[in-house]
Amino acid sequence: MAYVKIWIHGVWSTKYRSPILKPPVLEKICSHIRANARKKGIYIDRINGYDDHIHVLMLLKSEYSIAKQMQLLKGESAHWANETNLVKGGLEWGVKYFAASVSKDKLDIVRRYIDNQQAHHQKQSFVEEYANFLGNIGYDDVDFE
Repeated sequence: MAYVKIWIHGVWSTKYRSPILKPPVLEKICSHIRANARKKGIYIDRINGYDDHIHVLMLLKSEYSIAKQMQLLKGESAHWANETNLVKGGLEWGVKYFAASVSKDKLDIVRRYIDNQQAHHQKQSFVEEYANFLGNIGYDDVDFE
């Protein structure tokens, strides 16, 4: 048995950052992602988002790479959303995503941040937020699709 406990803060956007995740769509997609993750043995602690993106705080399952786990969550949720006609015109996720490990002492900060997405985005756009995330971990590439 592997003993792995790696917290991941993942963020991904809709294709072209289309603002299609308005309530109640956001709540439905988050609920579905959480249920799908549970079926796959992926623990999601927090999930929330805003009009054009999703944040998730999750444990990395020992059998998966980050890329695989993100693909399982993104790909299946878009398939489900399109199969159920959740969004007029369909839902496509952007190709890129952000993922960073979170230390135990920062978990509550990330939880609050994810829980407060609606208030946060009254002050800062997703583009600014994403650029800050990348800059804070040393990336200069803020190319958005």
